[in-house]
Amino acid sequence: MSVILALDRVSKSFGPIRVLHEVSFDLCPGEVHALIGENGAGKSTMMKVLAGYIAPTVGTVLRDGEAVAFPSSREAEAAGIVMIHQEFNLAPQLTVEENMFLGREKKRGPFLDKRAMRAEARRLLDRLDCPVDPDARVRELSVPARQMVEIARALGRDARVLIMDEPTAVLTGRETDILLDQIDRLRASGTAILYTSHKLDEVARISDRVTVLRDGHVTLQAPTGDLSQRRMAEAMVGRELSDLFPPKTDPGAETVLEVADLAVPGHVEAASFTLRRGEVLGFAGLVGAGRTELMEGLVGLRPATGHVRIMGKALPPRSVRAAREAGLVYLTEDRKEKGLLLGKNLRENLTLLALDRFTKLRIDRRAEEAALDRAIKTFDIRAGDREMAAGTLSGGNQQKLLLAKTMLAEPEIVVIDEPTRGIDIGTKQQIYAFIRDLAASGKSVIVVSSELPEVIGLSDRVCVMARGRIAGELAGARITEAAILRLAMGYDEEAA
Repeated sequence: MSVILALDRVSKSFGPIRVLHEVSFDLCPGEVHALIGENGAGKSTMMKVLAGYIAPTVGTVLRDGEAVAFPSSREAEAAGIVMIHQEFNLAPQLTVEENMFLGREKKRGPFLDKRAMRAEARRLLDRLDCPVDPDARVRELSVPARQMVEIARALGRDARVLIMDEPTAVLTGRETDILLDQIDRLRASGTAILYTSHKLDEVARISDRVTVLRDGHVTLQAPTGDLSQRRMAEAMVGRELSDLFPPKTDPGAETVLEVADLAVPGHVEAASFTLRRGEVLGFAGLVGAGRTELMEGLVGLRPATGHVRIMGKALPPRSVRAAREAGLVYLTEDRKEKGLLLGKNLRENLTLLALDRFTKLRIDRRAEEAALDRAIKTFDIRAGDREMAAGTLSGGNQQKLLLAKTMLAEPEIVVIDEPTRGIDIGTKQQIYAFIRDLAASGKSVIVVSSELPEVIGLSDRVCVMARGRIAGELAGARITEAAILRLAMGYDEEAA
């Protein structure tokens, strides 16, 4: 089979730190080649080398068998090599249509042909069964909708090579199925696809070959049919994986959180639930069911009505500070835009939520550095330089830093929204162990997740939301995928 794009013994260094070590890799027309590995393994660097965003330090990029050096990603795109980024490459203040044609606008004479661009944008969105209005501002869209716009934009480039970095990390199951169907059509038309995902079931379903990166080295290359998901996972982490989820412990009898008739206008109606000491309470539901909005209303990030009591004391509404002082903190699903200051270093991010503890007349830098030492050790944060910007960390290490930042406030109740989105299986295992350790130590945890195995594997009880309401609650052996889906889709679980 002919090779359209390849790396020949490519190494890449940033200063003294080598990220890729003599990597060889190739893509053939009409195949899906999966690239998998833990966060920080070098996958994003390798994809950016292939797509012309960065140049290799050593080694060669080959296109159609000839050595090539793209001056920038623009030249790579002109050669038919298009990358869909995990972190959105969209201008939030522009419309969907304007983003999709930014830099390649259609014109009629000297004027922009708005009608043609709008029609083409609608056609591309329809291919993904995405109802987003081309005139909508990107900043007004949900995270999954933004991802679909990013994908639709790439589909309009008629790529010979399509590089997809975690394209389904924020998509629903239905949206994922639509995208994978599109990938099948692209493969059949002869497009070469590099597909990166932490969801190994997707990799097994869609790919023809698999390459595994670990610490910048290729540790495995094989046809997908020769590999089990367990073999892929073990090649990624370099060790045998035991059970992914740690054992559950029995929560105490004490109720630490009581929520009664909490409503978030336009999103949630009359939500009531309780949380016990040492309990992990899961929240499941389809995208748009109101889970995140409920949690943001609970902690004071959104206007809300109703009653919240922590340790028997009423919590004032719309006050993040009051919630934190009462022992309730929220770890956002959007670590990039809402959780971390990407341009600041690890120390500045770590202590931001509890800065009053490190400030007298001035900030105590020595105490901050000591706190960072503990966080790096406790949460296994892997950074080449503690002064590096948080935005340059891998996704898994960013999530660990966000966890460390949240826990530095010493909360009694932790709400964690999408704890492992876009994170490799080895880091997932670490975060799951941390959540269960929290519960075992007497802390109480609410986990909001779109991944049903995660909800089932972690939770002592599960509240299922549908259309802005809590549709039902499951516990013990009743926590099953079928039961959760019945409630999420509006069916009565007992009657089903």
